[in-house]
Amino acid sequence: MRIAIISDIHGNLPALEAVRDDLRRRNIDQVINLGDCVSGPLWPCETIELLIRKDWPTVRGNADRRVSGPDPTTMGRDQLVYHQLTEAQRRWLAALPILIDFGHGIIAFHSTPADDDRYLVERVQNGELIRDSAACIHERIGATKGRVLLCGHSHQPHFIQLPDGSMILNPGSIGLSETGSPHARYAVLALDDEQVAAEMIAVTYDWMMAADRADKNGRPEWAHTLRTGFRVT
Repeated sequence: MRIAIISDIHGNLPALEAVRDDLRRRNIDQVINLGDCVSGPLWPCETIELLIRKDWPTVRGNADRRVSGPDPTTMGRDQLVYHQLTEAQRRWLAALPILIDFGHGIIAFHSTPADDDRYLVERVQNGELIRDSAACIHERIGATKGRVLLCGHSHQPHFIQLPDGSMILNPGSIGLSETGSPHARYAVLALDDEQVAAEMIAVTYDWMMAADRADKNGRPEWAHTLRTGFRVT
């Protein structure tokens, strides 16, 4: 079985389209979307319409929960996204599950099984994300058991095997890469009854167009990250 894992699109339509086109060249059985679909200063409506058409299994991210309502005054700069989305699009986001068990030991969620706004693999140290210890990761997983746990949220690609044999796959971010390059990131998970492997993929797209869009919409910090793959410090 070969499963494409995507996450953290953040309304970056050209990045998502580039990944969609890359998927067509690969032997993929299923696509799983780990959420944070549209928040940010890019193309929320067009992105969500593509996702609705594709009908890929999708879990709800913290930003999806926020921009789907009900109170736009709590959304900060994502108020713009809320007002751009149609009521039907907001309902689609709000109805997404927070966790999906796909069988075969594959469990998908956005950040941790119990909290959609907490890093699973990393801790914050001096403003930077640092990979945490296996014990701390186990604590955040809690009672959830699986052969492969799929998570996003941090925009940092990881493929980790814990001491108990379970694995964690974070594909990184399609729409706002923070890995030191601006490429759209996703992963392909390959597994059978005995083995699990992952391919971490970086796809070229027109990130300058996306950065110009962020600048036009008043988010220069997003524009910098889109152009470079580095956060503004």
